[in-house]
Amino acid sequence: MSNANDKALAEAAAEYALPGVRAIDDTAPLRWIGQGFDDILRAPRASLFYGAVLALMGWSLVTWYGGAVGLALTTGFLLMGPFLAVGIYEVSRQLERHTSIDFLRTLTVWHDNRPAIGFYALILMLSLAVWMRISVVLIALLVPNGFDDITHLLEQLLAEPGSWVFLLVYLAIGAVLAGFSFSISAVALPMLLDRTHMDAISAMITSFQAIRRNPRPMALWAALIVLLITAGFMSWFIGLVVIVPLIGHATWHAYRDVVEPARLPLRTPY
Repeated sequence: MSNANDKALAEAAAEYALPGVRAIDDTAPLRWIGQGFDDILRAPRASLFYGAVLALMGWSLVTWYGGAVGLALTTGFLLMGPFLAVGIYEVSRQLERHTSIDFLRTLTVWHDNRPAIGFYALILMLSLAVWMRISVVLIALLVPNGFDDITHLLEQLLAEPGSWVFLLVYLAIGAVLAGFSFSISAVALPMLLDRTHMDAISAMITSFQAIRRNPRPMALWAALIVLLITAGFMSWFIGLVVIVPLIGHATWHAYRDVVEPARLPLRTPY
């Protein structure tokens, strides 16, 4: 009886212990990008569907709201990105298992770990709310007469002698919030999707540990994400049709590369 209890306790401890984090080489993010392209080619319809939806979402925010609110929502796109890409992670997982793509499942897979993923999404939404408030206030201070679109804003900034100070402050605050989002989300959501017993706090801690152990490659990965998303914005969101699934698939491979396998078989529905 004692042996059975000891075994049960050991299994419980293994199940809820934080997963190990591997050291990776500095060029690993480039490999993840390549693997992400491969996943798009292997599942183009599902991948590009998510890219098109998120690109349309970004374009709609700018078109519908415009002004300071539209800018805040658009630049806050990065903060919510990890949650919005859950379906893309599932596409990569299905490709990894060499199964046919179950598209409907990619839409509902977050239900498998709904409490943890929901809590995680709430954290990101709070970050977005903070950023929106800060962004709107900063723009109101510099451009009290408002602006119609990004082009109009840039014209006003260039006409103001102190505009560079505003831009530096705006970008610095945005970078802090984006850095916070990245530190708790680099591998967190793929892990919550893949390990349905995992809670959100443990996933966030693991994500932070992954960055702490691999600062240079993870910094490169963060820079690549910013550059790719910026390129997508500059293409008036059209580029996001490919860039969003590319980053999503690459994030799944980052999770597989950085986080050690589960100590116990994962409970999955198929």
